[in-house]
Amino acid sequence: MKEWLRISCLLCICGFVREIRPSESYITEYLLSGTRNLTQDELSREVYPVATYSYLSTLVVMFLITDFLRYKPLIIVMGVCGTVVSSMLLWTKSIAALQTLEFFYGLYMATEVAYYTYIYAKVDKQFYPKVTAHTRAAMFLGKLVAGSSAQILINLKLMTYKSLNYITLSTQIFSMLWAFTLPKVDKSLYFHRENYFDNAQSTSVVGSSSTDLQDTKSIKSGISENITPTEPFKLLWSHFYNAYSNLKVVQWSIWYAVNLAGYLQIISYIQVLWIEIEPHSEIAWNGSVDAVLTALSALMALAAGYIHAGRLKPLQSLLVLSIFAALEGGAILLCCRTSNIYVSYVGYILFGALYAFSITVASSEVARHLVEESFGLVFGVNTFLALVIQTLLTIIIVSNSGFVLNTCGQYTVYAFYFITASVITLFFVAVEYLVSRKSENRTNLVVE
Repeated sequence: MKEWLRISCLLCICGFVREIRPSESYITEYLLSGTRNLTQDELSREVYPVATYSYLSTLVVMFLITDFLRYKPLIIVMGVCGTVVSSMLLWTKSIAALQTLEFFYGLYMATEVAYYTYIYAKVDKQFYPKVTAHTRAAMFLGKLVAGSSAQILINLKLMTYKSLNYITLSTQIFSMLWAFTLPKVDKSLYFHRENYFDNAQSTSVVGSSSTDLQDTKSIKSGISENITPTEPFKLLWSHFYNAYSNLKVVQWSIWYAVNLAGYLQIISYIQVLWIEIEPHSEIAWNGSVDAVLTALSALMALAAGYIHAGRLKPLQSLLVLSIFAALEGGAILLCCRTSNIYVSYVGYILFGALYAFSITVASSEVARHLVEESFGLVFGVNTFLALVIQTLLTIIIVSNSGFVLNTCGQYTVYAFYFITASVITLFFVAVEYLVSRKSENRTNLVVE
């Protein structure tokens, strides 16, 4: 077997097993089942927000540590965090313990950066598209298996909400142990970058001063053991400056962050909303909803890649996404302004499918305007910005220091959050279109 394919298979198995977390489809039902003496209000305002704060506070640190430790140790840590979370769900009951659990869950999400960037340090560039497709498909398949198996096991009464956590615990332990089989990474982009010197100068040309270029040449010609501790941070700043001095990158990054923030907030409290709509449901279909959503999201992501690739101009892409943002807002309203739980399920699935298409297009547009080596950094920064927005939404709308809206009220605000984003985006599309038309008319007059 070829080396790149072997690495792809090892990573796919790790990602596939990691995503088999059937307990997550029913986590709210489990926590409110009565064994913890926990109220819905305490869960929404005191427990779940901790994961958001943890994710935000650890993401930047995890990005830097991932590069410094060369990926593999952080993938192992990701498995450790998943194991801790599953264990605490099974064997702890206090609110303080649940808050600690949510901290580890935020850390668990932050360490994902190691998984997503490992392949770009270990596999030759010519295989990036194939390995990326393999790993993404493996994760989608894992989520599909998790949702469908959870629904079957609950419907057939083969397991309870609690016992689903034993499956999740097993998969997280397996994922942690499997991570040890991943080949060691010898290089990274910033702290162990010997093999990147050939590209260093080209990534610093746009928007860099002559001093920056001279520094890069010095690094390239130097011996790796003589690199000063500040050099990785200089390269970080160079990549950051070059990327965000491009207005197109800024434009699409803002759109990416706004959409991601709204999505994270929607999925964080959706089960609470469903319990509010149907508090005494005999059978909750959360697992089936997650399975259908995963399959549809995968198809929409593929469709976005096919339709968008070379077919839409940036302005057309922005117009499409502004329409989709309005539709996402409408889907959320459908989700929360109904007393029929099945209508809410449909609204949530529609929202997730629209989001999958939109975020794929936004990611492609950001990547289109980047130098290759800054891809991980820019998406890390964009995710951090999304988490800042999500944290502000949580503080203002959910927490006891904010408006303390009920769940239906929260989701109504989220719906208009997307609708507002759509209107603002549509306005900028119109302005940009008019400016471009005016410029074309002037050019034609000059020619005549």
